[in-house]
Amino acid sequence: MKFKSVVVSVALATALLAGCGAKEAEEKKEVQTPPAAQEQKAEQVDVVTTASLVNEEAAFLKAISKDGTWIVCTLEDMKIDKELVLEGEFHNKNDAAQPLYRKLALYAQDADHKVTARYTLTAPKLTIKSPNAKIQGGTFKGDVYVEANGFIVQDAKIEGNVYFANEEFKSTFKTEKEGTVTGTTEVKQ
Repeated sequence: MKFKSVVVSVALATALLAGCGAKEAEEKKEVQTPPAAQEQKAEQVDVVTTASLVNEEAAFLKAISKDGTWIVCTLEDMKIDKELVLEGEFHNKNDAAQPLYRKLALYAQDADHKVTARYTLTAPKLTIKSPNAKIQGGTFKGDVYVEANGFIVQDAKIEGNVYFANEEFKSTFKTEKEGTVTGTTEVKQ
């Protein structure tokens, strides 16, 4: 099963790299491509290139930074011995017309959006500074400190505590689709 995950991960990474190269080629052909086709191609490429698929610590840390991406997808279990900070303001699918949104996807899925693997991210502490941030599909082991509105745990587990910087942040917190927190959820300054 692990071999299959590695093969799928390599294939997905290869497809993304090919997509990134294709974007550059498409930009050079823009004048010759009909506008409707340009928009459709740009949408397809932008959605792919704005996600960070990561399996190394340095790439993960960059992806969750304020200069990172709106969605960060892990490709395997990861253990990072540093405190993590998810920060910056991003929009859903990097579309400024969409609401602010940030997603830490700890899972893999097939073309039909069926979850095919769940991953565990372990760190001593994760601070959420991005508004409307979501942890989805896997497990975070460690404590989470929330310093923004709209934090969601969806179809995921936090094995640790969730601490909120104030009552407002706590009041906008949700668990969805069997999201769980094994520890306490409380305001702690």
